[in-house]
Amino acid sequence: MLTLTSAYPDKINADHVVGIFCFCMFYVYIIYSPGFHTFYIGQTSNLTNRIKRHNDGLENYTAKYKPWTLVWSTTKNSRGEAMILERKLKNLNRKRLEDFIAKYSYENPGRDEFA
Repeated sequence: MLTLTSAYPDKINADHVVGIFCFCMFYVYIIYSPGFHTFYIGQTSNLTNRIKRHNDGLENYTAKYKPWTLVWSTTKNSRGEAMILERKLKNLNRKRLEDFIAKYSYENPGRDEFA
């Protein structure tokens, strides 16, 4: 019998396990605080839980800017790939970040949404 162990046991479920390999997806996301007109860029292996933690005030950096709205996300196959994209997005200035979101967001809200 095969027993799976992980540093993150709550992150493994039967949907992600094939044989002895774990296919975990990593998310890169951008959230927006409409009350403060600010963005936060991050990466995680559990997007739903991470957004909830931001909105519950459990993350130090984002607690004072809640509530947060998810405006963009994508998946990557490894944490390394997610971290590289996160770093690239964090290096964009505000105008370029807004242009990126306007072009690639779910509803394509355009730049006026963040004015």
